[in-house]
Amino acid sequence: GLLIQTELSQPGVALVSGVSATRIEKSSNEKSRLLVHDSLGGQHLADLVILAVGAQPNGELAAAAGAQLGRGGALQVNRAMRTNLRNVFAAGDCVETYHRLFDAPRYLSLGTVAHKQGRVAGENSVETGMMRQFAGSVGTQSLKVFGLAVARTGVGDAEGREAGFDPITMKSTFNDHKAYYPGATRLFMHVTGDRRSGRLLGAQIVGAANAEVSKRIDIFATALFQGASIEAVSDFDLSYTPPFSSPWDPVQMAAQEWVRAHSG
Repeated sequence: GLLIQTELSQPGVALVSGVSATRIEKSSNEKSRLLVHDSLGGQHLADLVILAVGAQPNGELAAAAGAQLGRGGALQVNRAMRTNLRNVFAAGDCVETYHRLFDAPRYLSLGTVAHKQGRVAGENSVETGMMRQFAGSVGTQSLKVFGLAVARTGVGDAEGREAGFDPITMKSTFNDHKAYYPGATRLFMHVTGDRRSGRLLGAQIVGAANAEVSKRIDIFATALFQGASIEAVSDFDLSYTPPFSSPWDPVQMAAQEWVRAHSG
């Protein structure tokens, strides 16, 4: 969080946390059209105000037709993307998503998930034979914040406990490639695993936008998808050349640090 705050502040973004907007009104200032009041009495001039308050499923039409709703008002579907209504399939941001770590439905409004669910629903709606099954999600996502890439997959400590694991997170920092090759930058990594079994539960990475952060989180996501242990990550046959990585990729070095600190 501090890394992202610093990145936002450099080009002049002021980040105000721990407060809420209480009122938005027209501004008397000639240079700004709007005035935002916050819960601490602060006032903020703006030309444009964006309300980014998250996504909620819209299941009203389906519910009126008799569809069952589940978590957060999302439509309940099985892994074939069937609702409880005859011949009605649903996919995307309006439905619950099977989460592989929880082995239960959650609500995840992700475009990657919607595409996969849509393919399953589409095929099953026209096929009369074996139903295709949605394989599930581990919540993998990435974001670009100016010059930073931010990525995550799986669960952290709080969600891991909710899923019935005994999670512990290891923080580590490594260069994105060999330091003797020019342009190396730091990757800040969190790896979460189950203390009892050594199973990988999740990971977070923050680094420069050109440091392959998004693809590195995909390595963790693939391991999660297969239910791999953290120790098994060291055995992955990953590519290496000094401009791009190290003989042990940072993903593997972060996994090794977790194993050294917490195995057994």
